[in-house]
Amino acid sequence: MDKKRFGILAAATLIQNANFKGFFTGKIYQGPIKNVCVPGLNCYSCPGAVGSCPIGSLQGFLSGLKFRFPYYVVGLLLFFGALLGRAVCGFLCPFGFFQELLHLIPGIPKKNHFKGDKFLRYLKYAVLVLLVIVLPMCFVLTPFFCKYLCPSGTLAGILLAARDQLVRAQLGGIFLWKVFLLAVIVGVCLVIWRPFCKYLCPLGAIYGLFNKFALYRMDLDEEKCVRCGKCAKECRMCVDPSKAPNSPECIRCGDCVKACPKNALKLGFKHPK
Repeated sequence: MDKKRFGILAAATLIQNANFKGFFTGKIYQGPIKNVCVPGLNCYSCPGAVGSCPIGSLQGFLSGLKFRFPYYVVGLLLFFGALLGRAVCGFLCPFGFFQELLHLIPGIPKKNHFKGDKFLRYLKYAVLVLLVIVLPMCFVLTPFFCKYLCPSGTLAGILLAARDQLVRAQLGGIFLWKVFLLAVIVGVCLVIWRPFCKYLCPLGAIYGLFNKFALYRMDLDEEKCVRCGKCAKECRMCVDPSKAPNSPECIRCGDCVKACPKNALKLGFKHPK
């Protein structure tokens, strides 16, 4: 992992979970900042979380007792998407950082390319449409993604249960299912780089839609590019930047830019005319 990006990811994770005493007391922060959505996937119920998860907040509006259009959450997603696209995933997402740390564990063969990978990429869009939007709108007070799938929420639940006996007493079959799912994701992370980001994350699905239009994006100099394939070989999200520099799968880690021997790729806010 690039040291600069690692530092930014680590700092972003700490900032979004700056209620450090919550990890010792098991109490969720309820201050005024909690009303603000953070850009990445970070559960509201995490003892350290100082903000709200945009996906959880979106479901909260859609599955409320009275339907309210989520102007604030949608506006925030549009802002981060238009500004950064999936660079949010690569630089600001705590659960993305968690996955990368797991992948750094040595002694386990790594494999990013396999049959069925491209098909699995569409799952995150199905998760976004069904679990985040459609089903919450159909069932009152039921945030389906948070309740049945979100691994970040499971981590939060484990941390809370470790400190609070009342929380432990309320855990049931759904929580056991989510612990099993988290264990599977953790296991896959040891082999595949950021599998949740690639296949299941609805937030990544949203931000990916902005990659071609975001102010922070990639530019390819066709005259310099010699189609050597080094950028595609370096990409752990399995993107070929020489063909699709602004693919919705790209999280803007910058590995391909460093790998290019002709300096044909540029990543940033400034774009050549």
